[in-house]
Amino acid sequence: MSRPPTTADAHADPDADAVTVVGIGADGWHGLSGPARAALRGADVLIGGPRQLDLLPGECAGERVPWPSPLRPAVPGLLAAHAGRAVCVLASGDPMFYGIGRALTETVGAAALRILPHPSSVSYACARLGWPVEDTDVVTLVGRPADRLTAALHDGRRVLVLSAGAATPAEVAALLRERGYGPSRLRVLEQLGGADERCVEGTAANWSAAEGDPLNVVAVECRRDPAALRLGAVPGLPDSAYEHDGQLTKRHVRAATLAALAPAPGESLWDVGGGSGSIAVEWMRTHPSCRAVSVERDPARAERIGRNARALGVPDLRVVTGAAPEALAELPAPDAVFIGGGLTAPGMLESCWEALPVGGRLVANTVTLESEALLADWYRRHGGELTRLAVAHAVPVGGFTGWRQAMPVTQWAVTKSAATKSASDTAPGGQR
Repeated sequence: MSRPPTTADAHADPDADAVTVVGIGADGWHGLSGPARAALRGADVLIGGPRQLDLLPGECAGERVPWPSPLRPAVPGLLAAHAGRAVCVLASGDPMFYGIGRALTETVGAAALRILPHPSSVSYACARLGWPVEDTDVVTLVGRPADRLTAALHDGRRVLVLSAGAATPAEVAALLRERGYGPSRLRVLEQLGGADERCVEGTAANWSAAEGDPLNVVAVECRRDPAALRLGAVPGLPDSAYEHDGQLTKRHVRAATLAALAPAPGESLWDVGGGSGSIAVEWMRTHPSCRAVSVERDPARAERIGRNARALGVPDLRVVTGAAPEALAELPAPDAVFIGGGLTAPGMLESCWEALPVGGRLVANTVTLESEALLADWYRRHGGELTRLAVAHAVPVGGFTGWRQAMPVTQWAVTKSAATKSASDTAPGGQR
């Protein structure tokens, strides 16, 4: 008498047109589920990294195809070359967690994939350390600069760093020392879940461990040196956090400006007249998925913006050296625009306004009467909020203390709506 079909049987017989993605860990074949093993045995083509392919036994008889380098551009062509065959792609751990699953989904769509995940290295690491996964920050340095870690450094936080290789732990320790986090405890977890699993421990300040296994995760318990500059998680970092030549949106005005720009995850910003890049840097620090382009005509300042971006944990900030509005012509459309300089340049406001989609925000700051008059005219025509920001600081006055007033900043903030007329519809003075 035959048994009724089971869930495992259904998983073992997927749609022939689907690409099966199997997550595999350091424990190899023995750590895989029944459906994952069945898919690998039945595949005509097995695609993966050499290390992953070597974990499969001889009973997986499909053609073994290692990923070429660079990997991502090769995905469409490689899948097309094996169309019509049963294809299995091997991934490290959970394919949808910083894995190949994203590239595959973007190439063929979720409906064309059958994904069988394995516990991720983050799940293994948190299990070994006793850290709740939901309270642990994760930063990947695979194919990314180590400076990205800086934005996640806050005293008392726990961070897991996905390593690019054996050299990553020493690179992380060096960055922590440079950023004032030398007292942080480091644990390097190698070959998680495998027979050769091990942990190497120390502090960033005294890290001297030799390079170990390239398959590792670095666990960081952040401890800031009391003498190090404290960087908060909201806009308005100390002015001393930036390298600048005086062209810097000062701390309190910067905080008000970012509040008006209202960054949200995944949004992009044009920072026009970048200066030191502080607005773009703090826009990107609000969420890892935020993007920004800082446009600065002075080459020395443009280089300085890049240094500030790296030092403050957003090395992916794009810096364009050139004069606006000409330098804006080839940029992708933004969700928001900040104009910190060059307001009176011919066509500047018009170009920025036309680039914004409906719902996009524009914020412009100025300290000159000429630019203030221009903003007042645009405010009259397009609405929004026109604000004057005045900040005074306490300073010594002889043996006493008094207030020193900074130059007031006029700020225009507006959201573009479908009912708002385009810049060309109404000339200054309201004449057609």
